Amino acid sequence: MTSEIRYRRVLLKVSGEALMGSQGFGIDVAVADRIASDIAEARRLGVEISVVIGGGNIFRGVAVASKGGDRVTGDHMGMLGTVINALALRTSLTKLGIDTIVLSAIAMPEICESFSQRTALAHQAAGRVVIFAGGTGNPFFTTDSAGALRAAEMGAAALFKGTQVDGIYSEDPKRNPDATRFERLTHDEVLGRGLAVMDIAAVALARENHIPIVVFSIHEKGEFAKILSGGGRATIVSD
Repeated sequence: MTSEIRYRRVLLKVSGEALMGSQGFGIDVAVADRIASDIAEARRLGVEISVVIGGGNIFRGVAVASKGGDRVTGDHMGMLGTVINALALRTSLTKLGIDTIVLSAIAMPEICESFSQRTALAHQAAGRVVIFAGGTGNPFFTTDSAGALRAAEMGAAALFKGTQVDGIYSEDPKRNPDATRFERLTHDEVLGRGLAVMDIAAVALARENHIPIVVFSIHEKGEFAKILSGGGRATIVSD
């Protein structure tokens, strides 16, 4: 029932690594299709959904800087990776009959439309899933920061961060099985404890705009819709 939905308008942040599946690089089409099916399921609940996607499965700008290269050039290369991923996810959504638009923070009109808040809101109002590519369009900002920024611009009721694990832990649970899992935290607690779920700028931006961050496992089929319906397993960061 749509009356039980926890959030009516959300932004989903998907990492580029999530699209790799068990591969070491690139896009696993089966994984992209499964994430698309989760988005489609959530949409059937009546939720308005926009997506920010990372590019780490293709290229990380910091990798260039760490080897003495130019960080700005590296970040631009990473932004291009996010466009590739956005087009792949759009393809998967289109296969399911979901009307989807890709908006890029970097102009490339032969491939997709350019981002503006006005355009994005119009597409969302028309019932489309909006995928944001190109990060913020600026170097030195992560796609986590782009997620928080676009969530604020779209008036999202929550920012969903799909990760490799089912919430926020005190340490990496894959390295330390005894790590503490948190059910609820405040934005200030995430920042104060240095919990590495999103970068500092993203968490601070979400805090300033009173946007809850919902951290869940992107690999659990159907979990997105379960959490939207009031169930599922996630850590909620809110004031």
